[in-house]
Amino acid sequence: MVQDKTISGRIFSAINFTLLAIIALITVLPLVHVVAGSFTTSAELASSKFVLIPKVWSLEAYKFIFSTNTIFKAMGVSIGVTAVGTFLSLFITSLMAYALTRRDLDGRKVVNFMVVFTMLFHGGMIPTFLVVKELGLIDSYAALILPSAISAFNMIILRNFFQNIPEGLEESAKIDGCNDFGILFRIVLPLSLPALATIGLFYAVTYWNTYMNAILYLDDSSKWPIQVLLRQIVVLASGMDHSSTLDTAVPPPDQTIKMAVIVVATLPIVCVYPFIQKHFAKGAMLGSMKG
Repeated sequence: MVQDKTISGRIFSAINFTLLAIIALITVLPLVHVVAGSFTTSAELASSKFVLIPKVWSLEAYKFIFSTNTIFKAMGVSIGVTAVGTFLSLFITSLMAYALTRRDLDGRKVVNFMVVFTMLFHGGMIPTFLVVKELGLIDSYAALILPSAISAFNMIILRNFFQNIPEGLEESAKIDGCNDFGILFRIVLPLSLPALATIGLFYAVTYWNTYMNAILYLDDSSKWPIQVLLRQIVVLASGMDHSSTLDTAVPPPDQTIKMAVIVVATLPIVCVYPFIQKHFAKGAMLGSMKG
């Protein structure tokens, strides 16, 4: 009987391993193709269609992208918006999430309902644009941050995480003379680093991929983040727009430029993710235990 269980367990493990390997290949192979395609020639990419290892290595796509200093300024804009926006979003989200965990807060259920309601229904593009315009944020970096400063989904995850913290810790802190801000910053936040890392990654990816906000709210092309500038590079490389603001001396290498654009746009987030990956799954799972 034990032998049968052992054999069935081995069969299950083999099937499980095979399925996971297939899923991993489905996920990884397109990424490998994109990276390899960015280092190959346009002729090879057009003829092979799917490249895993380039026959002829070429840096023409990256030479084209980095042939102008504009991309470095755009990269700086994206880094600044991501850093400031992530910090501000975590701060605001933490304050609101902690407040909504307090059972003695008047109107807590109403506010929770309003937060959930925004996940189902929202004003839309035009009302949001009018609000940003009336606040005087048009053509400013603040327009890339404030409209996305807080996410209802992220706030709910953090609120649920805060609810898992034993109430005895807060009561002990109150006995020692701590006020609400002292409890939040000295007890709750230090115990919530996994959740903060998870929410911080969500916000950082959102700000780094800022695209539509820049298109809607920025008139000055010198303030473009990296995503919008790379879109212009792709448009120029496709021969769709010959009046681009880019001043490049290197001719666009057609399809390979699109591969290089994807690599440049995703590399910073890929480099940051391994440092917080150990907190990611733990923070998300703990935040979903209570609701």
